[in-house]
Amino acid sequence: MLIGLISDTHGLLRPEVHAALAGVELILHAGDVGGAEILDELALIAPVLAVYGNTDAPWDGSLVPALDLTLGGLRVHVSHGHEVGKVTPANLAKAYDADVIVYGHTHIQKVSRVGGRLVVNPGAAGPRRFDLEPSVARLTIADGTSEVQVVPLVPATG
Repeated sequence: MLIGLISDTHGLLRPEVHAALAGVELILHAGDVGGAEILDELALIAPVLAVYGNTDAPWDGSLVPALDLTLGGLRVHVSHGHEVGKVTPANLAKAYDADVIVYGHTHIQKVSRVGGRLVVNPGAAGPRRFDLEPSVARLTIADGTSEVQVVPLVPATG
C-alpha cells in the first residue's frame, strides 16, 4: 500500500505535489491545511483524510483532531503533534500506541524509529518558512512493515 503524507500546507498547494504524490492510494494530511480548497485539489490525486492543526478550524467536519486507522495491517495514527506539548518523536510515541505515527507542526522533515515504530513528519508542503525546503512523503506499507521516503518539492525548471 502506498500512502501520501503531507502537512502544513497553510493554504498553498504547490504544483509539484501532484508529481510527488502520483500513484498513491490515499493521502493523509497532518494539519494546518489552510482551507477546504487544499483538500479538494489533493482529492484529484487520491482520497484524502485530514486532521486539523493549531491554525485550522474544523470548518465543515472534514477535519478531525486525530485519525486512528488500520492500513495494510498496521495501526496508523495521524495528528498535528502540537497537542503533546514539546513535539518530539519520543513524546509522540509515548502518547500514541500505533505502528506508524504521522505528525506535522514543526515544519521539519523527520523520520525516526522509536521502539521499532515509525514516527514521521513529512515536512511542510506550503509556504516556505524557517529556511526549510518544502516536502511531502511517500509511506509504503507491505508485509507488516513500513518504510517512508521524504520527497522535496522542487519546482520544475524549463
